[in-house]
Amino acid sequence: MIKYSEVKEKLRIEVKKPDQTELAHLTHYFQSYPNGSSHYFQEQAVEYGKSIDPSIVNEPYFQGYLPFEWDIPFPPHEHGNFRFIDLFAGIGGFRLAFHNLGGKCVFTSEWNQYAQKTYLANFGEVPFGDITKIDEKEIPEHDILIAGFPCQPFSIAGVSKKNSLGRSHGFKDETQGTLFFDIKRILNENRPKAFLLENVKNLVSHDKGNTFKVIKQTLKKLRYNIHFQVLDGKYFVPQHRERIVIVGFDEDRYNGEEKFEFPTMPQSAHAIEEILEPNPDPKYTLTDNLWNYLQNYAAKHKAQGNGFGFGLVNLDGITRTLSARYYKDGSEVLIPQEGLNPRRLTPRECARLQGFPDNFVIPVSDTQAYKQFGNSVVTPLMQAVGEKIVNELTRLNGCIRKSNTIGSAV
Repeated sequence: MIKYSEVKEKLRIEVKKPDQTELAHLTHYFQSYPNGSSHYFQEQAVEYGKSIDPSIVNEPYFQGYLPFEWDIPFPPHEHGNFRFIDLFAGIGGFRLAFHNLGGKCVFTSEWNQYAQKTYLANFGEVPFGDITKIDEKEIPEHDILIAGFPCQPFSIAGVSKKNSLGRSHGFKDETQGTLFFDIKRILNENRPKAFLLENVKNLVSHDKGNTFKVIKQTLKKLRYNIHFQVLDGKYFVPQHRERIVIVGFDEDRYNGEEKFEFPTMPQSAHAIEEILEPNPDPKYTLTDNLWNYLQNYAAKHKAQGNGFGFGLVNLDGITRTLSARYYKDGSEVLIPQEGLNPRRLTPRECARLQGFPDNFVIPVSDTQAYKQFGNSVVTPLMQAVGEKIVNELTRLNGCIRKSNTIGSAV
């Protein structure tokens, strides 16, 4: 195994700083070598190599020239039992779940620069950016497509906010709502054996059910047999977090004969106290002004018959759903403290609340970390769903990676 820090030290070379797209090609190239997917990213990686030193482009290990560290907690499997792609990847909650199942991620897309930073720190890859600008023909062959496509156009809070501002939501939200159709074109071109899509519970009822009807019809026209269910993360972590999960299997391969079932939920015996840090920094304790404001705000709405207010947690119980707005005041999940004002969760506690292990690196500010974990998935829940998908593909194929040719032994 090459120690990239030693390579850098020996070369002592000034390197042209690659841009985000170059970094995406480079890191995907290195992480895919030598498992058969690297050729999708080779041309751009070699072009960057030539800009450094033409003599090294025939040698696939010029990672040492790149301006970041390669000591990552979740290095990819060299080959993997199956291949998957990670779209709208965020910080890699799905990536981690399917990595734990033995999968090899061969393509990643995430537009947010701060999420890209966290993804790189943990998996050694810079995701490709704006999915609307990604050519579906340039995405490597894969067995499973995974996408937690943007939920804001369909969420209860997102719809309410957009209504109050006079803005469109759902599929009429041209900036986010139509991104589902980028999934459609990628599925249509690449024909993976299966897919997993995730969104907020409200997707099912949005626009009187018409939005979800369009999604189901679209996937069925692509000749995928679909299964869907609303699942709650509370069976795996101390957080009430309901999400719609949609799983599809290619009808051209399996003729709808898969026997997929969503996992049976384990007994829920989780409590928020199990994820709390013993000595959190005092900076997470609410100031007197903020705590007074939240109490007055809650009292005002209670008098009006509304349910708005802060969420002071019972330490023996579970929390409300953690959202991306948690960075604003932390009011949705507050931890009581004896003799002190309540405090908000620390970023590490937010990570634990979503099922991320403690060796998951948090390289960004608290504000960005709160947004990232609030937008993420309950990793062990998605791993449980993923295990069911992988097991069913294994049953149908004998071995998932035998071939990807329709009509063969797969």
